Amino acid sequence: MKLSVEISKYPLHQDYIPFIKGFIDRLNEYDNLKVITNTLSTQIFGDYDLVMQVLNTEIKRSYEEFGKAIFVCKFLSGDLSPA
Repeated sequence: MKLSVEISKYPLHQDYIPFIKGFIDRLNEYDNLKVITNTLSTQIFGDYDLVMQVLNTEIKRSYEEFGKAIFVCKFLSGDLSPA
């Protein structure tokens, strides 16, 4: 089963850019995911189990490394990545 996720991260920190960039950089390290970033959000496409595992790992890591942050996510069944 394929999954599409749109995610935005809002670190509760004055110097927020390194926190967001680090999260996106880590997502891009996973070979079996398609990651598209724009100015408002990051979109992740791939196998459901892999996407959920990666989000679980990387969101937890973000909290452990940087403290408080807000994640806003939209989950859509299927691969809705642009052609």
